[in-house]
Amino acid sequence: MPLTIAAPQVTGPSTATATRSPIEVDNRAAYIGFGLAYVFGHGSAALSKGTSPLLDLPAWLPMALLGAGLAVGTIQATRAALRAQRGATGPDLVSGKLLGASWLIGFAALFLAITGLSSAVDTPDLQSMLWPTGSGLIVGLIYVSEGAARRNVLHYGLGVWLALTSTAALFLGTPGLYWVLAIAGGGAYAVATALERRRLGLR
Repeated sequence: MPLTIAAPQVTGPSTATATRSPIEVDNRAAYIGFGLAYVFGHGSAALSKGTSPLLDLPAWLPMALLGAGLAVGTIQATRAALRAQRGATGPDLVSGKLLGASWLIGFAALFLAITGLSSAVDTPDLQSMLWPTGSGLIVGLIYVSEGAARRNVLHYGLGVWLALTSTAALFLGTPGLYWVLAIAGGGAYAVATALERRRLGLR
């Protein structure tokens, strides 16, 4: 009687391990907060700064509006990321924590860079130019990292736009850079908010 040897079962990648989908984060609330910060914060600065300001606003008001909007956006972004991490395990959880830490690291590095430049270069308007544009650069680069890690093309594209427009705005000086940040940045957040709803498949 012939001996029959069963062929070993070959398990393909689709059956051996389940392919994990990237963590979905609803960024709409964060986009709205950051967008309002850009429109009202940078918009009021554009109207009230320069040699011929269009409005006579208190010097503290644009920064207060910008700070309030950024605080709301940061809180909403943190809440969305934490909700997404609840079901994450292993590499996804580590990646989420590292991306969250990059916000603190990025703005700490920006603070050191601007403070150091201000001490070395005697230019009174340097900080007022570098803080808004540098913040846009940092936020944009973090968005690029988050978009790449989560395979979110919309988030990635918004980051690219913010990084490029924020740094290009430096060529215009004051108040031109504030107009660019308010219109190009605030407008980009408005478009991203609308597209985010579509990306998530919401009606």
